[in-house]
Amino acid sequence: MIKRLWNWFWRPNSKFGLGAILIVGGIGGVIFWGGFNTFMEYTNTLEFCISCHEMESTVYQEYKKSVHYKNASGVRVICSDCHVPKEWTPKLVRKIKASNELFHKILGTINTREKFEAKRLELAEHVWASMKETDSRECRNCHSYEAMDFHKQTRRGGEKMEKAFKKGETCIECHKGVAHKLPEGYDED
Repeated sequence: MIKRLWNWFWRPNSKFGLGAILIVGGIGGVIFWGGFNTFMEYTNTLEFCISCHEMESTVYQEYKKSVHYKNASGVRVICSDCHVPKEWTPKLVRKIKASNELFHKILGTINTREKFEAKRLELAEHVWASMKETDSRECRNCHSYEAMDFHKQTRRGGEKMEKAFKKGETCIECHKGVAHKLPEGYDED
């Protein structure tokens, strides 16, 4: 009985035995998964993010002037730290949504500074809405109300942060324009 089962599993029937199919499929799956995951992580690098001249000549230049680029503590945040979730499933969802950005890259929707500036408010509002939906999840990878010492902040800043904490507000409600300039036409009210 065991010999027959062993032969059924390994002996070729038509072209391949089941065991060979499983082994080749398993190896192929590992190679595919490794390649897929490696590429997905590559798309989280600063070099990839600014590889489009639209990003390099606009938002990257603004980011280089921000506290997220250069600060007293020497901690640098890159594009993906703010725009891509760390957890795998939300990260995959974000990458799928990014395919829309690639589509518009191909169409040339924002391929000049003028076109980019004309769409900046719309693009920013999409990011702000997403951040509000997730309770500023990416901000909270580094910042948390619980770890803040409101008394070590400026008087006004500490008061505002403490109020926001008590009201359950999320970071993006007050911190729009923290790494990029605010779009023309943006009304804080």
